[in-house]
Amino acid sequence: MSEAVIPAAPATDDAPEPLPLTGERTVPGIAEENYWFRRHEIVYDRLLPRCADKIVLEAGSGEGYGANMIAAVAKAVVGLDYDRTAAAHVRTRYPAVHMVRGNLAALPLPESAVDAVVNFQVIEHLWDQAEFLRECLRVLRPGGELLISTPNRITFSPGRDTPLNPFHTRELNAAELTELLEAAGFRVELMTGVHHGPTLRALDAKHGGSFIDAQIERALAGEPWPAELTADVAGITIDDFALTPEAIDTSLDLVALAVKP
Repeated sequence: MSEAVIPAAPATDDAPEPLPLTGERTVPGIAEENYWFRRHEIVYDRLLPRCADKIVLEAGSGEGYGANMIAAVAKAVVGLDYDRTAAAHVRTRYPAVHMVRGNLAALPLPESAVDAVVNFQVIEHLWDQAEFLRECLRVLRPGGELLISTPNRITFSPGRDTPLNPFHTRELNAAELTELLEAAGFRVELMTGVHHGPTLRALDAKHGGSFIDAQIERALAGEPWPAELTADVAGITIDDFALTPEAIDTSLDLVALAVKP
């Protein structure tokens, strides 16, 4: 996979405008967003083999770049999102994805319809997380896999009862995510996490101890970013992150593999 920033889809008479960057989802092709985009992209990249030759549902497909990655290896991929604009965007830009608009708490698929469900950086946005997971169990075939990621509450909103991100309803730590998955009927086979690798740890040190905080500070300032910070963010690749089960409570994002018995 290329590590260049994926270009945003150009607007044409037949295509919708590129999706706006609202903070609710990440989109490719924006230099200042590249850190968050790559932090999401690494999970797709590392778990793509779990989707090979399978019928896959991506529940909460957002901009659609991830569903398109899955489509390159899967037998078929269904993208599902409630947002009408996002659904239209995916249909236009990513024709390999069969895009459906629907509610994640009532998945518009029959029982035992898919081999895998992908749900990356979405469950923290949902009001009824337990019902969504029960729906995932319903549409999966026996032995099917749920691949799920979410920000680690401990590091994403430290010391808070409510999430920092206004688009999040409830964030989870590893124990809470495991409890939710098991209560829905899943068997958790892997709980791992996204961490900064050496390059990002060096950028943490360079930018006052937290590369993330440096970006958030500039975004909230509403002013043009310094050229050096923009260059540092734009240069991030998926290989600057590590996916490991060690030190799970210090991970940035949780990544779980859960199986329908």
